[in-house]
Amino acid sequence: MRTRLEIGALQALCAIADQGGVTRAAAYLALSQSAVSHKIKRLEEGLGCALLTRRAGTTPFTDEGERLLGYARRLLALHDEALLNLGQQPLTGRIRLGMTEDISGGGLARILGRFTRRHPEVSVQARVGQSLAIAARLARDELDIGILQVFAHQTLSTDLVLGRDALHWVRSPDLTLDLSRPVPFLSFDDSCFYRHWAMEAAQSQPPGLTTVLTCPSIAGILSALHAGLGVGLLHASQIPAGLEVIDAPFPAPPAIAHVVRVSQQARERAVGALVDEIAAELGRPALTRVA
Repeated sequence: MRTRLEIGALQALCAIADQGGVTRAAAYLALSQSAVSHKIKRLEEGLGCALLTRRAGTTPFTDEGERLLGYARRLLALHDEALLNLGQQPLTGRIRLGMTEDISGGGLARILGRFTRRHPEVSVQARVGQSLAIAARLARDELDIGILQVFAHQTLSTDLVLGRDALHWVRSPDLTLDLSRPVPFLSFDDSCFYRHWAMEAAQSQPPGLTTVLTCPSIAGILSALHAGLGVGLLHASQIPAGLEVIDAPFPAPPAIAHVVRVSQQARERAVGALVDEIAAELGRPALTRVA
């Protein structure tokens, strides 16, 4: 009997690559770790080669595993395209999407590329901006979907929460703070809610802050932090090697949440389809559906 490539096993293989290991892939697929390992083992037995290296500190895939991963992505894309397009009307319309800089690459870029290939009659118009600006445009019906950050305690009941993260004060080890004077502060622009919180919370207690740089981009803030120009606020997943987290004399920042928020006026069926794809790949099942 010829070996068959099972869709579930290919999904497990891709999840290991996208999530960074078997354990995370199992959680993403809502399976046990042993179930994911079993799927991969059956693939290996059928193909007669090892797909995972199973050695800590190395790439998770063998050469054969990397080759199969490329085929798996193409096969799953065709599989999903067939499911979406057979037996239903093709999606049409326009989606106005707003997203923050930190979420604009990686997984979301892959989702948008796949979505536009599957639904060529849907026009996705994306723009990158700060969270407060995205929230305001959603409220004015200038966007259909926003992927943004909010303080965790300020999430809406209709938000799809992709994840939560800690917010930290950071600096370069080369920066010596003179706490007898206001601390030099590096911030995003006035559309950044980190800045608003810092100006209210940290500025109200000694030694206070003095803003020495505002910049709308993460790259600019990181460059200034590494140069030792001041302190900044970054969420945990943004902090690179070479910067250190500091506490005193600053107040502890609130936790943040990464959310998908849909305009109350959005009614396109395509909007709901894109939210579901984002939820399936980046978060948990969608909390709300667009009619």
